[in-house]
Amino acid sequence: MLTLKMINDDPERIIRGLEKKCFKGAREAIEKVIVIDKRRREMQQKLDANLAESKKFAAQIGGLMKQGQKEEAEKVKESVARLKEYNSWLDDEMTKAQKELTALLQQIPNIPYNEVPEGSSAEYNRVVKSNLKECTPDDTVGNWTCNPEVAEARLPHWELAKKYNLIDFDLGVKITGAGFPVYIGKGARLQRALINFFLDEARKAGYTEIMPPTVVNAASGYGTGQLPDKEGQMYHCDMDDFYLIPTAEVPVTNIYRDVIIDESRLPIMNCAYTECFRREAGSYGKDVRGLNRLHEFSKVEIVRIDKPEHSNQSHREMLDHVEGLLKKLELPYRILLLCGGDQSFTSAICFDFEVYSEAQKRWLEVSSVSNFDTYQANRLKCRYRNSETKKIELCHTLNGSALALPRIVAALLENNQSPEGIRIPKALVPYTGFDMID
Repeated sequence: MLTLKMINDDPERIIRGLEKKCFKGAREAIEKVIVIDKRRREMQQKLDANLAESKKFAAQIGGLMKQGQKEEAEKVKESVARLKEYNSWLDDEMTKAQKELTALLQQIPNIPYNEVPEGSSAEYNRVVKSNLKECTPDDTVGNWTCNPEVAEARLPHWELAKKYNLIDFDLGVKITGAGFPVYIGKGARLQRALINFFLDEARKAGYTEIMPPTVVNAASGYGTGQLPDKEGQMYHCDMDDFYLIPTAEVPVTNIYRDVIIDESRLPIMNCAYTECFRREAGSYGKDVRGLNRLHEFSKVEIVRIDKPEHSNQSHREMLDHVEGLLKKLELPYRILLLCGGDQSFTSAICFDFEVYSEAQKRWLEVSSVSNFDTYQANRLKCRYRNSETKKIELCHTLNGSALALPRIVAALLENNQSPEGIRIPKALVPYTGFDMID
């Protein structure tokens, strides 16, 4: 949530940022925030003045009574009573204004950093790095494959999963519904291998593993910004008012809700493996086939809590970590800096990692690494104590997928197929216990 100080200090900068993020009605929303906040502060000042005046009246009443001036004392008491009634009205109006202000601020997204490109959709995202080799227009990215003999006969992962009995999509439909696949044999072992590999790599990089709940309360959803923005995309347990998590970012970041952290602990670095649940309402067509878009999937998340002056460095280190994983998995990848209109509601800057699907001839997103600046921290009241000034300040929060499994599995299957079977990257072999799916 944007802070009132940010808005009041430079409303035009905030409006420009919101427009860059393609937030409709930016000026109207910010001007409304300023008006409500001004009214709330004026009422607070009046209330404070009235309370001070009430104390003076109380002292006068005591003095008048001692002097035997009961009639004068009664008049002052009547003034105090009227003042209390007015104060009660002021207090109610302030409460209403604060609720209206909070509700409005919760609907306003974070503003993007200056380096974020302009644009309203994914076509304006900027490719900042790719490890693909030069190729001809006719070949697209085909020369990435180490097995040219199968270049013209690559199968998509859903056919490979059936051929090698790795994943049963129909069985998942029977048990639950579409988007809930069942992993079998080496398919299940590959999933577990990737999870353990990602967690081990995170631990080596200094992250402390967390095993959080996969259901959260509404306060946690609001804290990280999934609510109210993504309420329709989250599975909700009506009876208990709990939500199934869309990412481990939610429970892990909420560990630090309403916490004042000692500066010496920063940056805090956590990782977590969880199952993730997303309704993906409105998704259909070829883009959701197989593992491309699921309702339940496995993911390892990395989360950092940091002080403002170091968060950019933390962000770079997280990007390097995710890139290192893709290199070890020997996958073709690219990194994109998302434009304002394609960013999430809460992010200030976000880089997406995509791997190339040889069989589908398309890029598949496997990670988003974001810096949220103080936006989440303000909602969470996640703060730290500055060791020099001793002041309490808002932290910066960051998170990224490291990595999401479904599309990684799809790319591994499609990009490593050969006449002999599907090759397992060397880095994964100690975790799978086999180097070939055949």
